[in-house]
Amino acid sequence: MAERAPDHFVWSLSDDVEQLGMQSPPSHLGEGKLPVFVFPSSLAFYSDDQATHKQVLTLYNPYDAALKFKVLSTAPRKYTVVDSEGTIRPRCCVDIVIRHIDICINNEGVKDKFRIQVSEYGQKKMLGRKDVSSVLLPRKDSVVPPDEDFQSLPSHTTEGADSQQSLASRHGHARPAGSGPGFIVICAAIACIVALAMPSQGEKESRLPEYLHVSQQQKLIAAYILGLVTMVIL
Repeated sequence: MAERAPDHFVWSLSDDVEQLGMQSPPSHLGEGKLPVFVFPSSLAFYSDDQATHKQVLTLYNPYDAALKFKVLSTAPRKYTVVDSEGTIRPRCCVDIVIRHIDICINNEGVKDKFRIQVSEYGQKKMLGRKDVSSVLLPRKDSVVPPDEDFQSLPSHTTEGADSQQSLASRHGHARPAGSGPGFIVICAAIACIVALAMPSQGEKESRLPEYLHVSQQQKLIAAYILGLVTMVIL
């Protein structure tokens, strides 16, 4: 039987059976797109390392309402997923265990994708989704191919620019790559710390104006982002 096209997602489990005549309760998360927090953002399996044939995706719920999730795949016959659909309680997380069951040379280098869709518990409308790439590599020291086929561009630097760049290097103005965290990463960490230091909504003892008060949901998101930024800096 011919395999499906890579960009076509299929359900890993059958669709939910909804009871007829029942109405969903009102949503607590609004109607907009909901950010989905998943770690890691990509999976790499290695043929020569059996310990990597099972990977774990962690799905976070920093919101004040319970979420319902469902996992889809572009190649459902290659993987088994423990608890491919379920519920996450507010401000909790759940581990999704994914096992590669078709380790062979024909599948090496082939990129697959998992799609995680979330909706509010008791609601039918999908509020957000997140795609996670997956690839099988022959050896553990193999380089993970990029998500897209990007190639390097030729550098057309003029002679004057070359001399200015070398002059800056001699005077110590050029910062070598990898010498420290980037400017954007540091700014993101500072912004998260400031958000966590702000008073929470409803605090009456604060002297700051009301528009500077931060909700508990915003503080949870800031704490999550600060944790990721800290890992990048370290």
